[in-house]
Amino acid sequence: MKLQRTTLILILLAFGLGGFVYFYEIKKAPQGEAAKAKEQKIFSFEEEEIQSLTIKNQGQTLRFERVNQKAGDKANISPWQMKAPRDVPASDPAVSYLLNLLVDRKSNSPEETPGDRTFTAPSSQLQEYGLDKPLATVEVKLKNQQTHQLILGKPDFSGNFLYAQADPPANTSQQLQVLLVPISFEDAVKRPLSEWQEKESTKKDNSGKSNSKK
Repeated sequence: MKLQRTTLILILLAFGLGGFVYFYEIKKAPQGEAAKAKEQKIFSFEEEEIQSLTIKNQGQTLRFERVNQKAGDKANISPWQMKAPRDVPASDPAVSYLLNLLVDRKSNSPEETPGDRTFTAPSSQLQEYGLDKPLATVEVKLKNQQTHQLILGKPDFSGNFLYAQADPPANTSQQLQVLLVPISFEDAVKRPLSEWQEKESTKKDNSGKSNSKK
């Protein structure tokens, strides 16, 4: 009788342990991974929430605004209009490539060891990370009128990442919150002006220039 009672207790303990493992692995673990992925994003907004985009680099300012499209025009007209330095339709692939990096960027690339790539540094080290004279400053304005800013500095020692700041504080004496973002950002912001324009607009612009020379 005593043996049967012990066996029953062991069976109940096994069921209890199995239930705990199921609850953690099946229920809690995916939630934890989702929360971790969310924490690794630079910003919490989504691409469709962005109303305008401004890029400042190499002494040039590029500004883009989202265009209200009709259902029948979506396949033919870029959803973005360049407003500065020219007022022409923008290249959707060029703009979308940068926006995808802003909203989908994780703190590590597939080639790197997973982990949190945000660290704190003294404000006196701004120059050390190339954030005093940034490669580019990207500012987005959302449809709800909120604005967010990403400052891109120089590459890190590995050459796989850029040092960056997201929504830097107005008080420059505070400690820096430095991010490591993919080196892909460099290609995304350092484009010739012609690549930011929709191809048809580029052709018209070049045609106009050649006609003016005549």
